[in-house]
Amino acid sequence: MILADVRSRLDRRDAQLALRLVARDDPEQREIVERTLVDRGLDPLLDDPRLLRALLEQGQGACASLPLFCYVVVRHALREVGEDDRALADYVAALVLHFGVRERATRIGESDDERYDTLSALLAAIESSDVRRSFLVRAHLGNYALWLSGLFPDRVEHLRWRRGGPDLDYYEAMGRRGFQLAADHRLAAEYGLEGLYAAVAERFGRVRCALNRVSDRLLFPHRHTPERLMRQVRDEVRYRLAS
Repeated sequence: MILADVRSRLDRRDAQLALRLVARDDPEQREIVERTLVDRGLDPLLDDPRLLRALLEQGQGACASLPLFCYVVVRHALREVGEDDRALADYVAALVLHFGVRERATRIGESDDERYDTLSALLAAIESSDVRRSFLVRAHLGNYALWLSGLFPDRVEHLRWRRGGPDLDYYEAMGRRGFQLAADHRLAAEYGLEGLYAAVAERFGRVRCALNRVSDRLLFPHRHTPERLMRQVRDEVRYRLAS
């Protein structure tokens, strides 16, 4: 089960690196950042635009832990589209880290051997007699839809235009459905995930758009197609009007 726990994984080394990257070699800035860290904790430092730039541009940025890098990238992408919920950023970063490990994106649990390569197969498996499995399948439907439409939108568009596959709106609809079904399951309340799943369901399109920006800029920065341009323009209009 994926939990919003990336920030809790950050340790003293992550904080010290973030401090150095933001303050650089300026003693005055270092004092200001240290005071902020002591008074307000790590969150303001993680939200500082200078940290994202440093992680991407400075040599020391390569020393960042994967949780630190992933959370900062996701957090800033979400803030760009008007989503400021830290818990949501924490969850989305955890999803990226978890699914980034080989084959986890197609399995509902690390110890589960059954693989699901399509959203329709996950939807068909929702009504399981096993209560916990039914809950995990619902959450995985939302997670998998977000993973595919968020980080691989060009692939979705390619399959749509070349093979008649579903479009991004289909992935958004299925993702919202999965997260809402998970939020409505009784185990969501027991695990304290009801509100989080409901939030992802409600804001799925905005979260997908943020992950598209991560994909376009960091994962596949040199790909330029008419489909990508059309998607970027459509999303820019949608979220400028929505903000």
